[in-house]
Amino acid sequence: MMRWLLVVFFLILTGCTSPRHGVSQRVDHAQLLAADLRWRATPLSVSGFDLMAFLPQDGRSGKELTVYIEGDGLAWLTPLRPSKNPTPLNPVGLKLALAHPEGKVAYLGRPCQYVAVNAWGCETRYWTEERFSPAVVTAMSKAVDQLKTRAQVSQINIVGYSGGGAIAVLLAAQRTDVIRVITVAGNLDTQAWTQRHALGELTGSTNPADLVTRVTHIPQWHFVGGKDNNITPALVQGFASKFPPSSPVQVVVEDDFTHGCCWSDSWSKLWKTHVQ
Repeated sequence: MMRWLLVVFFLILTGCTSPRHGVSQRVDHAQLLAADLRWRATPLSVSGFDLMAFLPQDGRSGKELTVYIEGDGLAWLTPLRPSKNPTPLNPVGLKLALAHPEGKVAYLGRPCQYVAVNAWGCETRYWTEERFSPAVVTAMSKAVDQLKTRAQVSQINIVGYSGGGAIAVLLAAQRTDVIRVITVAGNLDTQAWTQRHALGELTGSTNPADLVTRVTHIPQWHFVGGKDNNITPALVQGFASKFPPSSPVQVVVEDDFTHGCCWSDSWSKLWKTHVQ
């Protein structure tokens, strides 16, 4: 009975039976959001994957680039059936990027989001069990290199939403140019997350919590909603507790927020209050 209820929940949540939620409709939705603020989709080819970035077309100044990384998107249609394309229904990461208050900024989708099903490297495992694999992190890092070159900067901030939070920490653990890590509803301890939700292990993925010693020196802000039943405050605080007390790591709990609401509407204020 519980399994059936979960299936029904996922069908309602994803709207997977509706043609309005096809890949092209999801891509069009993101492009319209971006176009309204004069951002444009920009394909990036890296080793193993074609990735999609969105970049503002207005001139922006600044000595650093803030890169926003999307969440897992529509990875699963039901608990047993993966999606054929993980382009998000609700691109919260993109909305956060569009709400970035000032300075040079870019948005980076995850592997196979916003691209054709048969695009280079688009195998289901890269948005299911291997979504945080070394191959994915390496590709994302090379894409960040390209964005950094375009922006002509030497330092970056990385902001990750949901599963993008895991990618943000994994990138920071292997790069030397990251000066801030910010996550929003970030999946920061994937083992604790799968155990909490009784999910299968993410075989082939790296758990960000296992790399804490590599990022203890980087200032971090981890935002989480008090009403988030997916990434709970306890999960985020558990990740933060793995750092030495002297580490510059903060957990910010927004009591009335959920996993998807209401981050983008409040993001400019939250950034200015906590990060700047």
